[in-house]
Amino acid sequence: MKNQIIAIAAFLTTISLTTTVQAANSEHIRQLLATKQCQNCDLTNAGLVMADLSGANLSGANLAGANLSRANLSGADLRGANLSGASLFGVNLSEAKFSGANLAGADLRNTYLANAELTAAYLNGTNFQGAVGIPSQIASPEEFYALGVAEAQKGNQQQAISYFNQAIAIKPEYAGAYLARGVARYQILDRQGAFQDAQIAEKMFTSQNNGPGTLTAQAFIQELQTPVNEKVSAGKPSFVDFLGSLGSVLLQFLPF
Repeated sequence: MKNQIIAIAAFLTTISLTTTVQAANSEHIRQLLATKQCQNCDLTNAGLVMADLSGANLSGANLAGANLSRANLSGADLRGANLSGASLFGVNLSEAKFSGANLAGADLRNTYLANAELTAAYLNGTNFQGAVGIPSQIASPEEFYALGVAEAQKGNQQQAISYFNQAIAIKPEYAGAYLARGVARYQILDRQGAFQDAQIAEKMFTSQNNGPGTLTAQAFIQELQTPVNEKVSAGKPSFVDFLGSLGSVLLQFLPF
């Protein structure tokens, strides 16, 4: 049985490789894997899952529709490359160079982008959900907020807090981001941090004449001031009751 499984796996691998050759320029794939030098290569729809391409020179290459999921592209040169529709899910892109690259519709979920260079890259429709180290200059505070909301709703509070931090760093007066970060902290039992964020949010909402925001922050502060083993007094709904769900706290301040 074990030998049969191995034989089947080898057969499927052969089919996969054959498909890759048909989808892209086979000589260019061999060149890339052998030398990591493949400027202006045709790698359209290439299958390069988990490939070690650290430091590779792929400047000007056509990688449209390529599958590079979980590959290592740290330090790679992808300047001017076409990565439209490419799958880069879970890829290590630390210190990679993307200046002038086309990443329209590319899947960059869960990528690692520390010190990646994305100057003048085309990012329309690029999916950065769950990515770590997104450069602040390529996203607006509202976009970071939206990423944080999505992570919080999936239960990834630490990642959500990271995104809210980036939103606040770019836009220090972003009251909704403070409140959302407070909610995320509340969910990981950091009541002190949550209370501090709620107080800041309340002051900002009040100064900005945002009535719903002020009421929401006040309800949250009331919840946080109530001992854990007690309920909010009758006639004064809890934070969760006030909004229906914690998710609605975040969604009501989603700016688009």
